[in-house]
Amino acid sequence: MLQEQNNKDQYATLLAEAGAFHGDVCAGIEIGTRMTMCGLRKVGILDPKGADRKKLMVFVEIDRCATDAIMALTGCRPGKRTMKVLDYGKMAATFVNLETEKAVRVAINRKKEEGDNPDFGTLSEEELFSITEVNVPLRPEDLPGKPLRRCQCTRCGENIMDGREVESQGETLCKPCFERKNYYQVSA
Repeated sequence: MLQEQNNKDQYATLLAEAGAFHGDVCAGIEIGTRMTMCGLRKVGILDPKGADRKKLMVFVEIDRCATDAIMALTGCRPGKRTMKVLDYGKMAATFVNLETEKAVRVAINRKKEEGDNPDFGTLSEEELFSITEVNVPLRPEDLPGKPLRRCQCTRCGENIMDGREVESQGETLCKPCFERKNYYQVSA
């Protein structure tokens, strides 16, 4: 019973921290807080912003509120190369202990029904999440730190860092040039 109360107290404290970072407490912040608590525990990270800060990498699969909670509570950030944002539109994240290579993917498995307002703080992890041990093959270029290599795109001339280039028909290309698309259009 004491452990259950400690988890509720820890959840309330972490939820407040994530909400302050995000600007409010919404369902995504609640889910992201629980997701973070679960993922860190499963990979053996006790102090993600302190003693364990160089041991953690997180892959998030959505660019929504839960990502803010994970960022706030782990200290992982894209700019530090400890958070990778893969916007698949899924409420899921993979937590990787870089020291032990243990990794776990935590994904929401609960379907929200119309008018359903669950208390994410009281649902068990098993009710709330699908939790899967996974392998995450990381290359040296994927890890935090300075860029290991740079090259130039043959078509646009922009620099490409850390193995993100594509070799095609004798050309070294950035992904947008290879795919012949960008997320923007040049104004006339």
